Amino acid sequence: MNLLSSISMATGTMKSIEAQYALLSNNVSNASTTGYVRETVATVAQVAGGIGVGSRLANTQLAVNQALQSTFYRQNATASSYDTLNSSLSALSAVQGSTSADSGSTTSLSDQLGNLQSSLISLTSTPSQSAAQSAVINNATALTNTIHTLASTYTTQRQAAADNVVSIVSSVNSDLTQIGALSQQIIKFQAKGQDTADLENQRLGVMSDLSSSLSVTFSTTSNGDMIVRTENGVQLPTRPDQIGQDNNTQTLPSSTWPLTTSSATIDSSNYYSAQDPNSVPAGIMLKGQDITSSLTGGELGANVSLRDSVYPQMQAQLDSFSYTMMNRVNSAGLSLFTTSSGGSSTVQSTNLNLPSPQGIVGLSSTLSVNATYAATPSLLVTTTNSDGTTNSNDTSVISKVLSVSFGSDPSDVSGSLLAPTSGLGPNGALSTGYSGSQGLLALSSALTSNQGATIASASSGLTSSTAVLTTLQTKIASTSGVVPNDELAKTVTLQAAYSANAKIISIAQTMFSALINAIQ
Repeated sequence: MNLLSSISMATGTMKSIEAQYALLSNNVSNASTTGYVRETVATVAQVAGGIGVGSRLANTQLAVNQALQSTFYRQNATASSYDTLNSSLSALSAVQGSTSADSGSTTSLSDQLGNLQSSLISLTSTPSQSAAQSAVINNATALTNTIHTLASTYTTQRQAAADNVVSIVSSVNSDLTQIGALSQQIIKFQAKGQDTADLENQRLGVMSDLSSSLSVTFSTTSNGDMIVRTENGVQLPTRPDQIGQDNNTQTLPSSTWPLTTSSATIDSSNYYSAQDPNSVPAGIMLKGQDITSSLTGGELGANVSLRDSVYPQMQAQLDSFSYTMMNRVNSAGLSLFTTSSGGSSTVQSTNLNLPSPQGIVGLSSTLSVNATYAATPSLLVTTTNSDGTTNSNDTSVISKVLSVSFGSDPSDVSGSLLAPTSGLGPNGALSTGYSGSQGLLALSSALTSNQGATIASASSGLTSSTAVLTTLQTKIASTSGVVPNDELAKTVTLQAAYSANAKIISIAQTMFSALINAIQ
């Protein structure tokens, strides 16, 4: 060991300290960067010929707990899914009203149906009063308007979900292929023994973004590549070479590869089917295979669920109710409700899966008050005898509507008067989820309660999943995140080490100068 070696080792150590200062500075500047993981570096002793010759910095490492990180991605997808569901369903909640007696609501389906029942009761007491006759028509119209509003909300929100699916697939593609592009660089630099921590940090940030769109898992290979899979194990390629294709076939990152789908205008007669490549809306394809069912969680999974199951079931429930109400009232002899603005068109109950008026699909959007009664409300209490003569102010039909159509006795809610509960929707795969052998008021409450439970589930799920996510984020921050005060505290130690090595250089230089002077 000589003075030149001492100076060399001290100088090398000071360069290492300067590099560590730069690392700390990078950590602090990214303290608020989403998905950023704290970078660390170890000092490695160098030995030559069995003699210590100073130290050097090893490659930068990420302070990442992969198991904790994977749990975070799954929970991020769950919270994002509930957030999407809650946001969409809140639009329905705003127009649905409540079945609760103390809710203060006066616009729910049950409220409007109750108003119609009350006006029919009043009409039996004062059949000759035009105001009582008009009240029935007005309440029946208000009821159909409420039904139209609900049906319109289903359609609007379902279309929004369908549009979101197309948009999110594009975003997922961008994230996947950005991961692939970063992995290419990581593989290249790791093969040369170069530092890849910054690239890995960028990749984890993209994974964090991807996990809000879709429930995914990840693993890294020995060469630094990242493999991304759906929750049920389907691999989502990040580069063409991961599926045996030439990387030159795609320019990365890409918003159109590897997943594909197409936009569509949705109505009540449309349904998704993995078995039907021509179904509307279209499936989400990977290498020519429909993997829609594997894309769960996150914004994408939630929007697929809203598009293909949540709103279609709600539509089927409302169509079933609309048909049952019209059928029961008409069966009592009062053609108060029709499927168009005129005439007395009817629905064929044997064709549940056809569009209205041949079937009940979409009936809730076309249901209306019979224009004949709307134009002449007195016909509500006018009956015709077998000889063609008429009876004015006759409440016999109205009384039958009240006792039978609004009844709940087994004979009033069974047979042809039973509400359809299964085999619903354009593909016959939907059901209401509650009994059809109930009175009209009970059916309307069951519909609102069932849909209200779906809305409440999304809201409570968002609250609980967000709480868990916050706990995980706190845990990750304590193990992998950047705490600026901790990073700054490390500078004190580095500063002391830097000063000590500077002192060694200064002393060595003084001794070296003294040696030269002595020789001279």
